[in-house]
Amino acid sequence: MNNSCLKLKVLRNLLREPLFAAFQEALCGGEPEKFYYQLYEAGAENNFLSGLCELILADDNAFARTCAKGDTPSSYLFDAYAGDLDAIFSAAAKFEGDEHFRLGEPVPPFDGSLDGARSAAGLADHYAAHGYGKYMKFRAFTYSDGSLLPIENTSEVTLNDLKDYESEKKQISDNIINFLSGLPYANMLLYGDRGTGKSSTMHAMLNKYFGQGLRIIELNKQNMLCIPDIRRAVRDIPLRFIIFIDDLSLNEDDDKISSLKAGLEGTVGGTADNVMITATSNRRHIVKESFSDRENSVHPGDSMAEQLSLADRFGLTVMFASADRHTYLSIVRQLADERAMSTDRDKLCALAERWALAKGGRSPRRARQFADLAYACERRGAEIDF
Repeated sequence: MNNSCLKLKVLRNLLREPLFAAFQEALCGGEPEKFYYQLYEAGAENNFLSGLCELILADDNAFARTCAKGDTPSSYLFDAYAGDLDAIFSAAAKFEGDEHFRLGEPVPPFDGSLDGARSAAGLADHYAAHGYGKYMKFRAFTYSDGSLLPIENTSEVTLNDLKDYESEKKQISDNIINFLSGLPYANMLLYGDRGTGKSSTMHAMLNKYFGQGLRIIELNKQNMLCIPDIRRAVRDIPLRFIIFIDDLSLNEDDDKISSLKAGLEGTVGGTADNVMITATSNRRHIVKESFSDRENSVHPGDSMAEQLSLADRFGLTVMFASADRHTYLSIVRQLADERAMSTDRDKLCALAERWALAKGGRSPRRARQFADLAYACERRGAEIDF
């Protein structure tokens, strides 16, 4: 290996990546074994250039951020970035013919000729369309200590996995399509009994529309005061973000009510920002109410109106009703058919009804839990017993 350490101006964050750091160390005359180890750990031994390109593509740097905002990089920034690419590709070419791995080929949007300027031009267009860094790579995020942190393992549920409730799914999907298309859209409140599929529907929507630029920021109740900060953090990113508050319920004197109201203002009318707020709740009106609230209030009508005003700020309210017997058994049958189960359907439905009675009621979640149990028993050749 030649002693030719890389001198990077824009892509210096790459040196924090284990594979790239080991690559740099090998270039500087270090032992190659550490580089091979990181190469194999990353699964890049069959196409090292592809691995390099993925690291470069996901890097958070001034060039990527500028392009993602829709701005044109200065000639100095463009030339520095293109120079870094030329240096990296030139250094990689020194490993041509190494018997321990394949150099391989770069991947789009990189230019196949390994020309830094042409690759930089392609990357500029890519960042402008798809965002940069973690926002391009990950589907979902959480908010903590002023930062958006990626969620690496998200649910893989699809809309096809969620049986029935077609009208509810269509309302949500149509609104998200409007959101992604820059058309008027509404913040959403999904309410109904637990186990009816409210949260799963949002996860499925994310999986369906991720490729069209949808991302989710999962926010717990404690962080709702940070909604303005989140809006500012993602304002210049060319993607669409849903701030998702799951299982929302507030007390009348909760200081987070005013914060959420403020966060909801301004988007219901269809303003063209890139943030939508969506909440799920078991309560239609979100704010817990009691008879004592009314009795202790000088103006009970005003107190009631105040409690209802938060829910009214969601432009789209979708109710996920409890599953009746017909819907519950329909879901059981669909899941059984999907898995090609051989158990007689009448017997299966009778057992499913027993299951619902034993577990405290019917719901899509109960139907899936029963179908999972029944399928496992059938595969083992055992009786369905609980």
